[in-house]
Amino acid sequence: MLDTKRMRFLLEIIAVCIRWYAAYPLSYRHLEEMMQERGAFVDHSSINRWAIRFLPLIEKIFRKYKRPVGSSWRMDESYIKINGQWKYLYRAVDKEGQTVDFLLTAKRDKTAAMRFFDKAMLLNGLPGKIAMDKSGANKAAIDQIIEDKGLSIIVRQVKYLNNMVEQDHRGIKRMTRPMLGFKSFRAARNILAGIELMHMLRKGQLNLVGCKNMSFADQFYALAGVVRPAII
Repeated sequence: MLDTKRMRFLLEIIAVCIRWYAAYPLSYRHLEEMMQERGAFVDHSSINRWAIRFLPLIEKIFRKYKRPVGSSWRMDESYIKINGQWKYLYRAVDKEGQTVDFLLTAKRDKTAAMRFFDKAMLLNGLPGKIAMDKSGANKAAIDQIIEDKGLSIIVRQVKYLNNMVEQDHRGIKRMTRPMLGFKSFRAARNILAGIELMHMLRKGQLNLVGCKNMSFADQFYALAGVVRPAII
């Protein structure tokens, strides 16, 4: 369960607010109004702080119960605007479209790509194949990892093979577009963790006892340590 000591509002109310923000293209002010209609007078700035604080913690809990992904990955990066500047969101899915991993970085280069691959392999195991676009930095990164660790991974730079991950980016872009850019790298990283979490829940990637009979919302609340709040 999340630590909400010294918080004015119950965890159930906090969980509703941050789930709605991560699951739907809503602003903090939209959520403030929606909660007021339900008798909970929550300031939009409080919802912002809750989202930044708690979404990455729930995503971390989810990783303990994340279903294993396949060994054939499609990797690509997308763009995220932070404080008026473009940053880079590295992502990968397997051949079934299941999210492998993601990483927000300040730069788009070999070092950033290596960080992404190292994280993805540490948490998801080694892939047998990786498909990517013609990016020289991404290819140099995986070649370096293969050489350093003595791995046997087939790397294919064929654009049509990457259509799946490029299409998958749209689910994330649909959520970030109404946000009109993030104000800080930390806020972007933490909110994106929540958005990616909801994206994975919708794909059925939670492997928790009884989750097959639960809605995506109830799966989120279970990870947060609450039952479905009566307020909704």
